[in-house]
Amino acid sequence: MRPNIITEAGIPTRLNQWWSSIPFVTSGVILICGVIYLLCLLIGYDSYVEICFLPSAVASHFQVYRFYTSVLFHGSLLHVLFNMLALVPLGTELERIMGSVRLLFLMLLLATTNAILHLTIAFLVAYNPLYHVPNLVNECSIGFSGVIFSMIVIETSLSGVQSRSVFGLFNVPAKWYAWILLVLFQFLASNVSLLGHLCGILSGFAYTYGLFNYLLPGPSFYSKIEGLSALSVCVRRPGFIMCTGGTTYGQLPTYSNTSAAPSALINGNFLRNISSWMPSRHTSTAQEGEDPRFPGRARTLGSVGTEPTAREAYSCEHSQS
Repeated sequence: MRPNIITEAGIPTRLNQWWSSIPFVTSGVILICGVIYLLCLLIGYDSYVEICFLPSAVASHFQVYRFYTSVLFHGSLLHVLFNMLALVPLGTELERIMGSVRLLFLMLLLATTNAILHLTIAFLVAYNPLYHVPNLVNECSIGFSGVIFSMIVIETSLSGVQSRSVFGLFNVPAKWYAWILLVLFQFLASNVSLLGHLCGILSGFAYTYGLFNYLLPGPSFYSKIEGLSALSVCVRRPGFIMCTGGTTYGQLPTYSNTSAAPSALINGNFLRNISSWMPSRHTSTAQEGEDPRFPGRARTLGSVGTEPTAREAYSCEHSQS
């Protein structure tokens, strides 16, 4: 008899499976940020002062485009790599819950509110009557991490967990998790924008507390966007998730473990997630009722036993008064 031979998939195969499991908008953001960094590297572009978030330039010349160019550019390979690896599990989880169009709108909303808060706080602190700190309005900030901090706050609130692990070293109360990361990154990395990350946290809390509800359109808006003929090619992509639930042309493959946390940055298993080339998910408790900020029906990010999974339990389409 011929012995049974069990082989493991090679790195290219596992990498392809991992990439295939990332939904449309999340993978699109990763590609855009990656391509922008590579192009800057190839042509030797490093004039970040022209595209970064610079409060003095925004206020004096009304350069609103900096709200969005600043989040797409990164200053180094480690900068873009770490941000995108942190985005993968967070974006994947939220996109499966919200849908592709809704997540894209959320990212744009967070980028805008982060920038407005950054601008406001920078000028208030810089020109306060007690002690002037003029360097804040001349601080040039780039990177997607501000939006990622907002998404961490939203995911933590949505999951309903009581504690988080910080890089697998120790557990902290979930309500303090983002703040502890804010402080740690200031000590662990150089040239980190404290104000940029702080504004990301504040925007995330503002969203979870419903302060942005009046800015959020209803399900019909997202349905109209999905129905545009110009976007039909995107909607047909397997990774595109409809806001009414599920994907248009088949389900995304899922390479996950329901006993793990949804983010390498959140659960502390950063190196393990990189080596396994796959995102993970989190188990949590049920929530009562339905919230327009977190579309779905009475469940949080994960489940145990015979309960429905997060992807099955959540739907982007929710009732309107």
